Amino acid sequence: MDVDAGHGAALGGALPTQPGELPLTRRLRSLLAWPGAETDPVSHLVRTHRGIHSGADPAVLRRAYTIAETMHRGQFRKSGEPYITHPLAVAQICADLGMDTTTLVAALLHDTVEDTRYTLQALADDFGPEVAHLVDGVTKFDKAFYGKAAEAETIRKMIIAAGKDVRVLIIKLADRLHNMRTLGVRSAASRERIARKTEEVLIPLCDRLGIQTLKRELDDVVLLHLHPEEHARIARHVHDRPGWDAYLAEVVAQARVALRRNRVDAAVSPRPRHLYSIWKDTVAGGHSAPYDLPRIAVVVDGPATDCYAALGAIHGLWRPVPGRFKDYIASPKNNLYRSLHTSVCGPKNRTVEVLIRTEEMHRSAEYGIAANYRFPRAGGDAAARAEQLAWLHRVLGWEQDAADPAQFLQSLRSDLAEAQIQVFADGRQVVLPAGATPVDLAYELGTERGDHCLAARINGRLAPLSSELEDGDVVEIFTENDADNGFEAEAAPRGPRKEWLRFVKSPHAQMQINRWFAEHTEPGISISDKVRLGRATIGLALRQHNRGLASDLPLLRLAEELGYPDLETLLVAVFDRVIAPDEVVRQLIDLVDHRQ
Repeated sequence: MDVDAGHGAALGGALPTQPGELPLTRRLRSLLAWPGAETDPVSHLVRTHRGIHSGADPAVLRRAYTIAETMHRGQFRKSGEPYITHPLAVAQICADLGMDTTTLVAALLHDTVEDTRYTLQALADDFGPEVAHLVDGVTKFDKAFYGKAAEAETIRKMIIAAGKDVRVLIIKLADRLHNMRTLGVRSAASRERIARKTEEVLIPLCDRLGIQTLKRELDDVVLLHLHPEEHARIARHVHDRPGWDAYLAEVVAQARVALRRNRVDAAVSPRPRHLYSIWKDTVAGGHSAPYDLPRIAVVVDGPATDCYAALGAIHGLWRPVPGRFKDYIASPKNNLYRSLHTSVCGPKNRTVEVLIRTEEMHRSAEYGIAANYRFPRAGGDAAARAEQLAWLHRVLGWEQDAADPAQFLQSLRSDLAEAQIQVFADGRQVVLPAGATPVDLAYELGTERGDHCLAARINGRLAPLSSELEDGDVVEIFTENDADNGFEAEAAPRGPRKEWLRFVKSPHAQMQINRWFAEHTEPGISISDKVRLGRATIGLALRQHNRGLASDLPLLRLAEELGYPDLETLLVAVFDRVIAPDEVVRQLIDLVDHRQ
């Protein structure tokens, strides 16, 4: 949708004007500025599209443009341009990405249902249900009807539609990118509000889709509107860097020679950072001056194994910087980004960053999910695309548990804002937000596993349920039903504990815990349940040492030695984590072995 849109007389609205400008002047200026005034407005779009998809039919694009132009006639943007310039620009962004004809048609028509008399049914009749689904997915809910819930309802609807066809999100990102490019005509308050929403939701969505070619520009324009002084400072730095181009040329030349000597066929080119990336690293590192290291990209013409050969050539030429190597080929990022990252002491002893990847990896890094449309290949794409959209299906899973759209939007923002980690459980890789705990993992493995989670083993050691997991951890989850610890279960599992809400990170876990307590009206967990579960926890900890208890006598002795009035109080303390189960078991084993 166009956040800059102003409706003309065709829809009964007043024509907006810029300060001090007469309506007639604005109309004349806009007509003169319209790129389609003297040439075919669709020709550039068609050329771009057919340059990537040579067999595409331009007739359907021209028909979609004609309908869009007719429907939007009389509407103007706040910049004074005819409204049709916006959907045409959105379609051009999609064409530059290499999207298919269906996406471009939907982009041209994406605002017609919302802003004109053109109905969704008419659109479906004219262009088919696929285009209608894409347009409906990016059509906003009416604020007059939905009030404050309109934004949350719209995003929820868009995510659900994207679950069926991810091209909904690509059109939305292109729509927002063009709006951000033309945000300067808005008031300062509007610019900040729109930029903030872009930063919170759409840029993370773009990152999850892996479309870096869009994300870089969105990042920079958000920096411009939220931190204009910092944007100007970084831009001056980039413009004024003395000897930068000559130094990079020297680095590239030396790298090419080293690769040829090692018989690695690869293209080497400078890979400068965009403004936001420089600013982020500057702030994160607490640097007073812009922190901007020279960087090159090595794109090998061959299989992934050639990337490691290229890495050897680069490290043979320049000494690697310790701790600065990352292998995203063996362990891809969650958006399937793959590359080798290293830093070396380059010419003149300056630190140089090096990215090494195959041509296919490079395409995927630039275009993400859009690469499936720009570079269609036979076979193998379905599985990769499903893996690339696993996060979206996870969001759709907990979307159904959201009590209302506002809760869903807040949870989505939190989920997108979090960094992610990957852990291993039940023989598979599981993606969780950074700082997640075994309880988050248990709910990710299944609602029943989460509700009845009792204990966890992290990398072979029993750990509190509140423990923060780290990337690469191997985790085992034990439920109340798994507690085969030599003691008889006295009652059915009682479900989650409210204190879990203080440390769980994932929206899914939070919603499921709240759901359980909303559905169960009985008071909090009883003392007898705490005793039972504390006993089960000790049983699990004893199994770590291949030990067990034939009676309660050793526990009674330990409770007395630790100063507890009785065994039940000790077991409640274990349940409430006043004392760690591992500590109880250590002292228990010492006590038993010493008495023997």
